[in-house]
Amino acid sequence: MNKYELALVVSAKLDEEARNAVLDRAKNYITRFGGEIVEVEEWGKRKLAYEIDKNTEGYYYFVNFEAEGATPNDLEKRMRIMDNVLRYLVVRKDENDTFKVAPEKAPVQEEAEAPVVEEAPAVEEAPVEAAPAEEEAE
Repeated sequence: MNKYELALVVSAKLDEEARNAVLDRAKNYITRFGGEIVEVEEWGKRKLAYEIDKNTEGYYYFVNFEAEGATPNDLEKRMRIMDNVLRYLVVRKDENDTFKVAPEKAPVQEEAEAPVVEEAPAVEEAPVEAAPAEEEAE
């Protein structure tokens, strides 16, 4: 079985009960088509990069699941016609990838100081002399 991740953006205009219903419906589609849900991450309400159907905010959900190769196609067919789903994306994860990818859970790395670069002393350039022009022979 392959590892997949479903990224789901639901309209922020919905109440919590309706948002949970949309998420449950997506999870039911995954299990109906032979997938097994591993983890569901709710990132909450976020500002969209651009307006979608007069929405400037959306609720982000990430569903990590394992399934056979045909499941994502069947899932995308159903997600395309679901009401209140602004955007969705199903991606296959590499076998080496882990399912923990939330940005707020990622370790913070300390910034390394930039190396000090010493400037070389300025070198004065010698003026370039023009080559003598050849005089025309008469």
